[in-house]
Amino acid sequence: MTTPVSYHLFERYGIELEYMIVDADTLDVLPVTDDVLKSVAGEYTNEVERGPVTWSNELVLHVIELKATTPLETIHGVHHAYQENVRALNALLAQRGARLMPTAMHPWMDPFTETRLWPHDNNEIYDAFNAVFDCRGHGWSNLQSVHLNLPFANDDEFARLHAAIRILMPIMPALAASSPIISLRATGLLDNRMEVYRTNSTRIPSVAGYIIPEQVFSAEAYRCDVLDRIYADLAPYDSRGILQEEWVNARGAIARFDRNTIEVRVLDVQECPAADLAIVNAITAVLQRLCEERWMSFDQQKQWSTSMLHQILLDVIRGGENTVIANEEYARAFGLKGNPAAGEIWRALATDCEDSMAQSPLVVQHAFATILAHGSLSTRILRALAGDTSHANVKGVYARLCDCLNEGRMFTAWG
Repeated sequence: MTTPVSYHLFERYGIELEYMIVDADTLDVLPVTDDVLKSVAGEYTNEVERGPVTWSNELVLHVIELKATTPLETIHGVHHAYQENVRALNALLAQRGARLMPTAMHPWMDPFTETRLWPHDNNEIYDAFNAVFDCRGHGWSNLQSVHLNLPFANDDEFARLHAAIRILMPIMPALAASSPIISLRATGLLDNRMEVYRTNSTRIPSVAGYIIPEQVFSAEAYRCDVLDRIYADLAPYDSRGILQEEWVNARGAIARFDRNTIEVRVLDVQECPAADLAIVNAITAVLQRLCEERWMSFDQQKQWSTSMLHQILLDVIRGGENTVIANEEYARAFGLKGNPAAGEIWRALATDCEDSMAQSPLVVQHAFATILAHGSLSTRILRALAGDTSHANVKGVYARLCDCLNEGRMFTAWG
């Protein structure tokens, strides 16, 4: 095993965007990711490098991932590369009567009848997951997210980054929720992806824990208290040891000591890359200031229990940006009084970080302003549906979302 390249805090970024492949006419999921990658590479393969962005497979055949080929030196302006690859992929899919669909969950997919797992290289990993957890459920085969990877160079940096991510994680879905519909039903939750994700490993609870990571602030403690416990609990179901790896950890942020990063997984994918990068920009700006002890000391950050943060996360999964934060101590930690809504906290944090936010291109700044002014994508989708979750109406709204993705523009309820 080679020693991973170490970057200091916020020296590099890794961004992964997942999208559904759907039939261009019906918008039903279309399990053709392997054929798409083969058409470019000339053979079945897990990924295809296309300059700064790589196309790669995921667990199921109707999802494709666009990820940074190498760690990014900056996140400002990189939405262009992702958007260009979205258009290139859509052009290729159009030859097959298909297109990409954004948002974090397909609004009418039946995962128990439509799931097709990746059958090629590394399929033993997916087969192992399927044998333990049954990957046909929504929490496995019907969810698309953004993964944000942030580096650390040593134990002190790991501790600071981990503490900061734990603090901010509960309100991240207030910006990123994009999954209000399951099976043509508005469930009352704005982030259904996070709801099914947090419960997809209940057979072995230690795999996902409480989504908010434990209060561990060293590599040794993390391996002992988190990873070793997961591996031990999985062992009776994993006789070949296939799942004894760091990536099996399903918390909302996971330590990847194999590459010295923490990977944030609580972000729903948005309607276009500019929106995703707007959210990533805001989150990284706030995390950087937390690591610098802008609002609270490092010691204060470490004191927040998993159970307290988990309860805030559950509330935000339901109410998104409109969630009133009942825990007054959380608002005070960021210099706010009373019980502000999660969206209000983000507006205050964005103001405190406006120097970093202003470095993004205008299209990314506009995307973030749209989210703050008009709500999360889930809120805007529900507003567009206006209470009508019939197949025809939902299909019409999600066809517009597909157009937004291809054209690189924000979705609004009015057009």
